[in-house]
Amino acid sequence: MSAETAICGRYDCRETFAKTLEALAETDERIVAVVNDSVGSSKLVGFQKRFPDRLINVGIAEQTMVGVGAGLANGGKTPFVSAAACFLTARALEQIKADVAYTKTNVKLCGMSSGVAYGELGPTHHSIEDFAWLRLLPNLTIIAPSDRWETAEAIKAAAATEGPFFLRLSRMPVPDLKRPAGATFRVGAAETLRDGRDAAIIANGVMVSRALEAAEQLAASGLNVRVVNMASIAPLDVEAIGAAAATGAIVTVEEHSVRGGLGGAVAEVIATSCPCRVRILGFPGFLPTGSPEFLLERFGLTATGIAAAVREIVGARKAA
Repeated sequence: MSAETAICGRYDCRETFAKTLEALAETDERIVAVVNDSVGSSKLVGFQKRFPDRLINVGIAEQTMVGVGAGLANGGKTPFVSAAACFLTARALEQIKADVAYTKTNVKLCGMSSGVAYGELGPTHHSIEDFAWLRLLPNLTIIAPSDRWETAEAIKAAAATEGPFFLRLSRMPVPDLKRPAGATFRVGAAETLRDGRDAAIIANGVMVSRALEAAEQLAASGLNVRVVNMASIAPLDVEAIGAAAATGAIVTVEEHSVRGGLGGAVAEVIATSCPCRVRILGFPGFLPTGSPEFLLERFGLTATGIAAAVREIVGARKAA
């Protein structure tokens, strides 16, 4: 039985991150961790105890943290630079751009507690812009895993692949998704979790399980909806988007701003290659203070809200 903590059948993927990183570090002495006084929130207490000389805590200094990671990478190490996503990406954006992406440096950036997981701490702690500004940077692979299995596979892929990565990991518990035996994870490849012909939902991260619940609700009312897990924002699976567009209607769902993220990436492909109706679900801008559950409910990022958006776009298509 897994030692990871289950809350009503849902799991905190930060624990999977730490467990996977420890396992990799056992056989690869190049792997090190760099944090900004975030050992606990990154779930790296166990890593620090097992490998005390391979965890560097720079304190609350995110720009320094990324620079230290780049220096370690240039010295032959494989640094996993872990911090709250809101601070890692906003405070250290210049260092991510110049020291990591531009130079193709082998740094693995791990944005913890992403989206609105820090809900009650308000807009300063919400990380709903990170996809938008990071996907502008060439050379940077961007992954938002959906559950424990995909988190572990993404960490392994990052460690095995030379070059910069950004891994977006939430603290909001998620269920394990059902996959066929022998399922594999590939950077840049979307995952069709449910087939359908009437519309498609494209989601990633904590929204994938909600998208699947929405598809179940829609099936009960006679709509056959495809669900695509687009964990990889960069590179993007253009073929999977084209296949989703063949249904005639796409709803994108992300724990991010409606501008510049997954929805924006999908809309760029649709506008230039395979036109169809698109509805982007996400956050409209700065958000009020409140629990993650309150915020997701208020802005329609629930199974019921996603199902309603699909019904609206399908209805609009049929009425046209």
